[in-house]
Amino acid sequence: MLKVFKKNWLLVSLVFLLITLGMVFIYSASSYSAAVRYNDSFYFVKKQLVGFLMGLVVMLFFINFNYHKFLKLKWAVVAVSLILLVLVFIPGLGKSNYGANRWITIGGFSLQSSEVAKFGFVIFSACYLSKNYQKTKTFWGVVPIMAVGGVICLLILLEPNLSVTLCVGMVMLIMLVVGGMRAKHFLIILIPIACLVPILIIMEPYRLQRLVAFIDPWASPKEEGFQLIQSLYALGSGGLFGVGLFNSRQKYLFLPFSESDFIFSIIGEELGFVGCVLVITIYAVVIWKGVKIAINASDRLGCYLASGITSIIAVQLLINIAVVTGSIPPTGIPLPFMSAGGTSLMVFMGAVGILLNISKGEEQNLNRVNVFKKLKVKQNKKVLKGAN
Repeated sequence: MLKVFKKNWLLVSLVFLLITLGMVFIYSASSYSAAVRYNDSFYFVKKQLVGFLMGLVVMLFFINFNYHKFLKLKWAVVAVSLILLVLVFIPGLGKSNYGANRWITIGGFSLQSSEVAKFGFVIFSACYLSKNYQKTKTFWGVVPIMAVGGVICLLILLEPNLSVTLCVGMVMLIMLVVGGMRAKHFLIILIPIACLVPILIIMEPYRLQRLVAFIDPWASPKEEGFQLIQSLYALGSGGLFGVGLFNSRQKYLFLPFSESDFIFSIIGEELGFVGCVLVITIYAVVIWKGVKIAINASDRLGCYLASGITSIIAVQLLINIAVVTGSIPPTGIPLPFMSAGGTSLMVFMGAVGILLNISKGEEQNLNRVNVFKKLKVKQNKKVLKGAN
């Protein structure tokens, strides 16, 4: 295990740096609201710490878990993902917050089903693609992935949770492209999805209100436009170098969900544009390391798993930053490794454990390449001797 950490020291260091920064900014963003609501300024930090400790256990487990066993467990993974998504609608188990059923509560422990399900989908897709990569050239060959992804998206949408639905949908398209799907089949899938998005927005009044608020948030500054306006105030007041760590003004109950979905706004306010660029750079290196692990994976399964995990990190990062900067309509999705949320942190750390596990095969892959090169050199020498 130490060899794995040593080999991937940069990836591990940056992930733990993001988690540490997340803890700092969770405290900064929530200390006042937590003291007012829970009489404990460290309330959210303590919950995040529990998520970190559980995530550490999950990470260590997956580092030592033979990911090839997923090939036999892929349907079990899908079943667990679907069951967790259904359980949120069962009274007594499902927990409703702000009109959405997204959590399962058992004995005081809360689990956000969609966070687990999106990685469950990646595991299933990677397993299917690794065994049926030749079938991806046909439309019917990718139907199983679209079917499983479609059901998961539908259940998440019913919670409702449009942001995670979009995340899973985008990751599904990325994995299909990585798996070798033809361009014409990609368009056949993409066009109906693009047409479905405005329909989903119109179907729910609150989504339409958010869209209107996105276009002109100052038209409803105390209602739908309030959160986006406060986020823009935070980012704007940060300027180039920020107002200083722990000196945010928007955290004083002005910016809702400042410790979770809008934590990037607090980062921008306290560290400024320079701090935001540094944080984004850290994420960029993490994503680059994930892509590198996928490229150097010893087999297709490892390549597809690493691609899917890295895609989730990249897609969530882009959606979160786009939302807090007003680039897309407001929709809640956590910033990977940094936003408050024990389930999110736990599953992302577990995903990093899988990445580290896959990286074990890089050395084997390099050894095979070296052996092949040596054999090729020997064959060339024999050919030269024969010619002489």
